[in-house]
Amino acid sequence: MAVRGRWLRAACCGAVLLAALTPAGAAASPVASSTPPAPGSVISQQPLPDELSLPGAATATKLEYATEWRSGEPTVATGALFLPEGDAPEGGWPVIAWAHGTTGVGDDCALTTRTPRSDLERTYLQHWLDSGYAVVSADFPGLGSEGLHRYLDGPSAANSIVDIVRAARDGGAPLSERWIVMGQSQGGHAALHTAAIATSRAPELDFRGTVATGAPANLERAFTIGVPGFPDPGLWGLVSFSGYIFAGLRDAYPEADVEGYLTPTGREVVDRAEELCYDDLEESVRDIPVGELLARPLAEGPMPALLADYLAAPADGYDRPVFLAHGIHDVMVPLPLSAALAADMKAAGADVDYRVYVAGHYTTVERSRADVDAFVTRSFE
Repeated sequence: MAVRGRWLRAACCGAVLLAALTPAGAAASPVASSTPPAPGSVISQQPLPDELSLPGAATATKLEYATEWRSGEPTVATGALFLPEGDAPEGGWPVIAWAHGTTGVGDDCALTTRTPRSDLERTYLQHWLDSGYAVVSADFPGLGSEGLHRYLDGPSAANSIVDIVRAARDGGAPLSERWIVMGQSQGGHAALHTAAIATSRAPELDFRGTVATGAPANLERAFTIGVPGFPDPGLWGLVSFSGYIFAGLRDAYPEADVEGYLTPTGREVVDRAEELCYDDLEESVRDIPVGELLARPLAEGPMPALLADYLAAPADGYDRPVFLAHGIHDVMVPLPLSAALAADMKAAGADVDYRVYVAGHYTTVERSRADVDAFVTRSFE
């Protein structure tokens, strides 16, 4: 394993160096090319600092591994592996791939770099460790690794989630082939995208199902009602989330005039979004009305097609059960957005259990836990 690890590090470093020396959009020289590591290959692993670990974790490891952007272009991502206390059962620990909520898009916002997990997330993940599951958690491409993290780029996040499960096994951890994906908020959106590709991307694994709470859905439709001077709808974090989305759009579609839809204030917010993690960005935009971001209606020109391509959560492609939950008091992601998705999923033939709780955006995680416990137990039977 040590020899193989050194080979992987050497191969990846060569690929990263080549990418750094190649202009964006240009083809690499055939003479200098090398085959990048296969998606899910471990590049490096090291202990995670205590302040970034989880209570109840016997070991906490930072993984650097190979994955791909939605285009298929190879990239390097980071994430964490947490193992429970005690000896692994026969066949290895069953795996929960946790997709985290919004932290930001800058490298300092990665959960394996400097940003500790919230108390809610730490408690929730400790529950799964104490219940006998290993937990892996991808940072998502560009978050703590090369490139800009494209916020709510579901296909790229999904690749990194599937591939961190492979990487954790590739690194020698005693893990079962059986796994599920689970996510909250931004992570719920990523979990849904993961569910649509998990079996086809990693047929060597045994994917069992999906849990998504507070998942943003149908944003591509909601955003097209945005116009200059749009009144404040009372949604928490809307200016910050908009800044992250436009930063991702600007990076993903450089040929499109994304900035042409923004006022000078809007462009300043997007520039800040590329640097500031969520709490700091929220503080900096607190007094900026959302209506001051836009210079033209988002329903005009190419923007509706860009939003649909970039933001849409999948309505079909699910070959395993999905537990989809939302809070009626969610003032970050309004409940009707996920209700419409659940209806579309059912119409497409998905096995989806849609639950609504008397809860807010974050408290849905705890209010749904008993039902999620039952779903996870059934999924691993």
